[in-house]
Order: sequence, then structure tokens, then C-alpha cells
Amino acid sequence: MRAIDLRSDTVTKPTPEMRRAMYEAEVGDDVYGEDPTINRLEERAAELLGKEAALFVPSGTMGNQVAVLTHTRRGQEVIVEAESHVYLYEVGGIAALSSCQVKTIPGVRGAMDPAAVEAAIRADNVHFPRTGLVCVENTHNRSGGCVLPPENVAAVAAVAHRHGIPVHMDGARIFNAAVALGRPAAELVAPVDSVMFCLSKGLAAPVGSLLVGSREFIAEARRYRKLLGGGMRQAGVLAAAGLVALEMMIDRLADDHANARRLAEGIAGIPGLRVDLETVQTNMVVVEIVDERWTAGAFVQALRTQGVLCNDTGPRSVRLVTHKDVTAADVELALDAIARTVKAGP
Repeated sequence: MRAIDLRSDTVTKPTPEMRRAMYEAEVGDDVYGEDPTINRLEERAAELLGKEAALFVPSGTMGNQVAVLTHTRRGQEVIVEAESHVYLYEVGGIAALSSCQVKTIPGVRGAMDPAAVEAAIRADNVHFPRTGLVCVENTHNRSGGCVLPPENVAAVAAVAHRHGIPVHMDGARIFNAAVALGRPAAELVAPVDSVMFCLSKGLAAPVGSLLVGSREFIAEARRYRKLLGGGMRQAGVLAAAGLVALEMMIDRLADDHANARRLAEGIAGIPGLRVDLETVQTNMVVVEIVDERWTAGAFVQALRTQGVLCNDTGPRSVRLVTHKDVTAADVELALDAIARTVKAGP
């Protein structure tokens, strides 16, 4: 039986077009700037995001950490949303690599109040660290893939820029946000100074992310990528899949969103489970388990025996993520398995 893998969109397999492009890729030494496929990918990424330049990195975490290193100086403070990936899931990289401390602000579905951001910016006082960077995340993972309202991003960036502070966006799934809103990704990231986005999630490339920003910023970021071991020589074989992803995989994200909506609506009708349908805006569904017989961990294990893979995100919550390797038929099979599992009990 083929498992229906709803753990994450990171589990996507490369398409036949990607595999062919990888096989045929023209390559060179990227550290010398001589890999033509890498160069084309970086140019295309900058163009799509409306920025001057881009840098190919192995992962989204490296992209975010390179951005923090490039924007900040040792001993500064970075303002982040309290449930953000850069704070929770990157191994303390802001402290370990940039020697900066973090100031967290609780958000509403990932969106920080601009007034709270302004209040968190440090005054010029010898006792305080200087605020060096503000980070936002779009879509917001811990909020179940919610899209940041464009006006919120613009307002937060305006506050930061008024104080001379740059803004970085963890846009790992920025194209999900763009498709959900029906607006160009470049428009959504226009207010911020740098953006990281992933090729290896919903866009289904096997490896890689892009960091985009000004030419000056990317030139400096390239040095930090090298520091972290991200200079990958003949990496055009990876970039080739990324080019296919950008040309062929963005518009189809709408299918993932439709499948997530169907999944959420089906689960909402199952006694013992609850879904806030207002948060199902892209390709994620967060399920609250209200049936007191179940813990999230036990529920995940029980579903695994039914061929449905997912992850728990708390003692009584589970996250399901749709992607290009999950079909509409798979969603119906998953709903049947979930209903059977809840009814049977642990």
C-alpha cells in the first residue's frame, strides 16, 4: 500500500522534467561564478521577486542565517514573531552564528502588530543592545500556512525603515502566499530588504533555496555562504531542477490549496476533531483533537498503520500538508482513514 504522506511538502519528489534537466545541466564552478545554470537560476529568482540579485543556497535555514549574518553585527538584537521558524526551528542559529539575541513578539496568525514592533525597537541607551533586524515569515508555518496580509508587511517594514532597521522575510512558501492572494510574489516582498524562498517544498525541487536582495547585500551574503560551507562548486545539476520549479510548479500550487481545503472541510465534519477553517489559506491543515481518548502522538501512530503519514505539533494537535504528490483521490482516502481511526479509538 502506498503511503499518503502529509507530513510536509518537503517530501515531494522531483518531476520527470526536473530529472531530465538535471541530467542535461550545463555546469561550472559556482564559487568562481562560472556555473551557467546557477547563474540563470539566480537571475530568474531575482526577476520573479523584483530584487536586484539572488544567491543559491542548500537550504532555507542557511538562507535565513546568511541573511541575519549579513544584516546584523555581533551583540545586536533581532525582532521576530514568537512562533517563527527562524526562532524555533533553526538550532539557535541567530545566537550561535550571528551572536545576536532575539526579541519575540506574539503575532496573530503570524502577523506582528506594527505598534508592538515599534515599541520593541531599542532606544539609544548604553545599557541596551541595538536593534539590528526585523524578521517576518510568509506564509507562517506555525499558524498553519496563514498568509501575512500585505498591508501588515508594509506597515511593519515602514516602522523598521523609519528607524533605519532592515527587514528580512522568511518566504520559504512565498509562492503559496502569492497564489492564495492572486498577486505577484514581487508585490508581496516589495517592502522588505531581503527574502529567502525554498525550491524544495511545494515547488518540488530536490534541493535548494534562494536568498534575494540588493546587489550589495547579495555580494556580502556570498561571503557568509562560503563561511557556512555553502559554496557548492558544480551545483548546476541542482539549479536545473530549480529552474524547472520556477517555470512549471508555481501555478499548480492552487491544486494543493484546493486539496487542503477539501481535507480541512472533511475533517471538520468528523466528531472528535476540530479545524479552524479560517486558517486553511494555503496547503496546511492544523487539526485539534478534542476526543479526550487520544493524544496527538497516539493519533499520528494510529494513522500511520492506516497508511496516512502526518506530524503532531503539540499534545493535542496534528498538522497535515498537501503537495504535488498528494492527489484529490488521496485526500478522500485519507479522510476515510482518519474517520475510521477516530471512531475505533486508541
